[in-house]
Amino acid sequence: MSVEITIPSPGESISEVTVGAWMKQTGDWVDKDEIILEIESDKATLEITSPASGVLTATGETGAELAVGEVVGQIDTEAEKPASSAAADPAAPAEGTSANAAPAATGTGNPDAKATPVAKKIAADEGIDLGTLTGSGPAGKITKTDVLEAASAKTKAPSTPAPAAVAAPAASPAAPAPAAIPIPTSNAVPGSRGVRRVKMTKLRRRIAERLVESQRTAATLTTFNEVDMTRSMAIRKQYKEAFAEKHGVGLGFMSFFVKAAVQALQNQPIVNASIIEDEIEHHDYMDVGVAVGTDKGLVVPVLRNAEGMSFAEVEARIKEFAVRARAGKLSVDEMTGGTFTVSNGGVYGSMMSTPILNPPQSGILGMHGIKKRAVEDPDNPG
Repeated sequence: MSVEITIPSPGESISEVTVGAWMKQTGDWVDKDEIILEIESDKATLEITSPASGVLTATGETGAELAVGEVVGQIDTEAEKPASSAAADPAAPAEGTSANAAPAATGTGNPDAKATPVAKKIAADEGIDLGTLTGSGPAGKITKTDVLEAASAKTKAPSTPAPAAVAAPAASPAAPAPAAIPIPTSNAVPGSRGVRRVKMTKLRRRIAERLVESQRTAATLTTFNEVDMTRSMAIRKQYKEAFAEKHGVGLGFMSFFVKAAVQALQNQPIVNASIIEDEIEHHDYMDVGVAVGTDKGLVVPVLRNAEGMSFAEVEARIKEFAVRARAGKLSVDEMTGGTFTVSNGGVYGSMMSTPILNPPQSGILGMHGIKKRAVEDPDNPG
């Protein structure tokens, strides 16, 4: 009997997804509820689990765009489970060999090592030999993360060895002035001029669409104001150790920004409203979106009822959002329905920017770099 694997609905308004990385390949045995595939929507990366135990046939190719409900693979539930591999029960060490001997090389040494399709593509683009990598995935499979880490290490490695020290030559009679060195007349440009194209993910495409939509539908106005952060910085410095010890999370500036935004929204509730066609929708709650940067783009998970959250709750939730966002584990529900957004561009060192509205929200607060400089004391003017 065959059980179909279909694309589930990631959330409301999402009708199409992109097939991401297969965790298992055609012919592999999979257990029920085992993660076998990642799919990408325009809002999040989601994991698909096997609906039954059996042998997998993967029909959806990596990068293919499929509609919700389409079949992406099948599970043969009547197939027999293969016998456990020898790797599952390590053989006894050969005579004369210590059982506690240190392992050999970390890489597989096999140029045809098992890797996810995404990992293979990135390895080909970056010139990474899969045979030198050790997989961190199921059954030692090489994952995208393994290849990206190898590429990062390759980039950071020095391109040429440092020259060896050369002993100073003995003194010699003055030599005649060297002849003029001819200047090359070649028009060749040094360095690589390679070009490569990478297909945009649905998330990046959606981000681009939303930004264009915002600029087209909203009459935006940006105002710039300076804020004296002296007191906030003093409070943070005074209490950050006790705060971390008590709550298990660091005291950052985002909790200050979010709580300040909530107070301002309570004083000016019209900014917490949304325009829906020809009506203004007022909200008696503050669902504050917090922008989080990931390698796939910017996502904005939402702090529900931020008006009732403490500093510790804000910090803990933002930390959780950041970790899960970078792992692609945020749900669609966690990124929809905000009434206001706070973006902290200061983490990138920027001094000023014009954050773009997230429709149908009416406002967004962009915070930037904190710098020391001399200003007039308002309590002692002149």
